[in-house]
Amino acid sequence: MHIALVTDGIWPYVLGGMQKHSYYLCKYLAQNKIKVDLYHFNQSHYDIKAMDFFTEEEKTYIRSIIVDLPKTHLFPGHYIYESYQYSKNVYQAIKGHLNSYDFIYSKGFAAWYLIEQKHAHKIKCAPIGVKFHGYEMFQKPPSFKSSIQNALFLRYPVKKISLQADVVFSYGAKINDIILSLGVNPANMIEIPSGVEENFVSKDFMPSNEKIKVIYLGRYERRKGIEELNQAIEKFTQHKKSSRLEFHFVGPIPEDKRIIIESVVYHGEVRDKTLLQNILRSADVLVCASWSEGMPNVILEGMASGLAIIATNVGASGILVDHNNGWMIEHPEVDKLVDIFKYLQQMPLRELDQKKAASLAKMHESFTWEKLIHRLIDAIKNTIETKH
Repeated sequence: MHIALVTDGIWPYVLGGMQKHSYYLCKYLAQNKIKVDLYHFNQSHYDIKAMDFFTEEEKTYIRSIIVDLPKTHLFPGHYIYESYQYSKNVYQAIKGHLNSYDFIYSKGFAAWYLIEQKHAHKIKCAPIGVKFHGYEMFQKPPSFKSSIQNALFLRYPVKKISLQADVVFSYGAKINDIILSLGVNPANMIEIPSGVEENFVSKDFMPSNEKIKVIYLGRYERRKGIEELNQAIEKFTQHKKSSRLEFHFVGPIPEDKRIIIESVVYHGEVRDKTLLQNILRSADVLVCASWSEGMPNVILEGMASGLAIIATNVGASGILVDHNNGWMIEHPEVDKLVDIFKYLQQMPLRELDQKKAASLAKMHESFTWEKLIHRLIDAIKNTIETKH
């Protein structure tokens, strides 16, 4: 089988949860001896031509095609404009190879123009599956500004692409509801969760001690609920009985957005996989209080590291988090987060360890790429048979 993977970048050349998903998708397809033509770009200091983050065996099945990412001046809707222009560049790069593919897997807007051309019957090509990770533009926004941006610039093209693609990939849970609400035929929706590498999943969790470490992993982005998290930490640490909790932030958090409190630690941006793994495994609880999400890699990585999870019930987070392995809140409300921190302050360590153990068990059972990739390959094969 020969697949074109059309992306908006792969980790670590481009940072982000979608990019990490693309990386593992490419890696595990190659491990299963499936030829992958990878269309992507670079936003890092790494040599993208070397593809050093794949093994030599994997690279024998991967052809890397670098596509220019257009850059324009900032103006309302510039992101969607640049995305469409990038999809045109992708089209120019892929159009001479369309007859060689059995399936085209598109991330986000990357194959927008290609899907348009196929839908208009201007070209013929293999079935195209599209993946908008969380359909965040249809989830509750964190601000009025975000709501306007979603309504004016994002919802229409996302709906159009989803309806014109041959199949739509979903992580499940609330994302299924969004996709179906757009009018996508249920027969054209493929539900496949995300995961982590099996060797990333800890064999056991680090037993809790009297200093409970709560960790946030990610960049400073309004949608991620980090402003509410900061407010919750500041409010919680005003209490005299708050010394048991220590808060850690991993990611590019601007200096002027940092909390200057003794119990708050900033590690900065961490791209090294081993270092990140060590930081996560030394923590106890991961917090992902986002306004909208797909299936957060940070939750998967936290669970794989043996952490209990605090999460908002958005996207596919409900598949990962329940009362057994953490705490689920509906929205990133400051007082709800403070209440959980207060509970952590006094909860028995045995109870916390039970939640950590439940996270690990769930990861081993259902959310490793070694298991998930076979479900994906079978779904793609089925699509090829039914859509050609």
